Amino acid sequence: MYIFIVGPTCSGKSALAVKIAKEINGEIIGADSMQIYKYMDIGTAKTPIAEREGVIHHMIDIIEPDENFSVAEYAARAEAVAADIEKRGKVPIICGGTGLYINALLYGYEMRSYDPQLREKLKSELDKEGIDAFYNRLTELDPLAVQIHKNNVKRVLRAMEVILSDGKSILEQKDKQDAPRPHLMYALEWERTQLYDKINYRVEEMFDNGLKEEIDFLLDGKTDFGSQSMQAIGYKEFYDFYYNGLPLEIVKENIKKHTRNYAKRQLTWFKSIQSCKWVNIECFPAIIENIKHDYYKFASNL
Repeated sequence: MYIFIVGPTCSGKSALAVKIAKEINGEIIGADSMQIYKYMDIGTAKTPIAEREGVIHHMIDIIEPDENFSVAEYAARAEAVAADIEKRGKVPIICGGTGLYINALLYGYEMRSYDPQLREKLKSELDKEGIDAFYNRLTELDPLAVQIHKNNVKRVLRAMEVILSDGKSILEQKDKQDAPRPHLMYALEWERTQLYDKINYRVEEMFDNGLKEEIDFLLDGKTDFGSQSMQAIGYKEFYDFYYNGLPLEIVKENIKKHTRNYAKRQLTWFKSIQSCKWVNIECFPAIIENIKHDYYKFASNL
């Protein structure tokens, strides 16, 4: 079984995961789409080694900043790590805020066919036919696709690609939403203004701790603003500083704003997961005891 510690950025997930891991003999698997990159420590708010308290962390610092990394690759590697953790008699604790990564481990990730030539062909057909005719053709081939709104053009294209490649509906995914893996999931709950204040303070700390210098280092031969890694909040905002002369203070305020907006989206995502239990940050010691109790009770029934 997996234990998930999830929630918005800056909510205290990492600290809670470390405490839980020490209590139940666990190891942590990161579920953050930007902490996978080496050398990107300050802007991604990686937990310093000293604060990990000897708990082993996986799926952090695993690829170079100029490499791409997909959800499918994450799922394959993280699942292998989790299996090894369990084989050694320990507990996988998934900690992070990237919803797609969490879902990939919660329900399993099935890599569907991708054919770039077919994709381009379908794009041309869509442009020629128009969305109405293209959508009608899709729903004739795949009746389940009526659940996809025709204005979601990217999804419509992908659904057509999958039905033509696999002969199966893109929505035919083993009823994942009804059959998650055995798990417990917790998220730390904050009053919204308090969370935003924490985010603003963390961004100030990032600048004080050398965020600009970290980006200087990355741009000196490690990567550039065209890479996947540099699309992360905290990094992409610096493009206008380097190339358009945007003042550093405005860059900082943009990072704060974008991080707050991201936290809001994360809250919406995790509140949609029915099994996610929201716990009060003010009761931190009690949270640890409650999770321990839930874990031993749940594990005894497996």
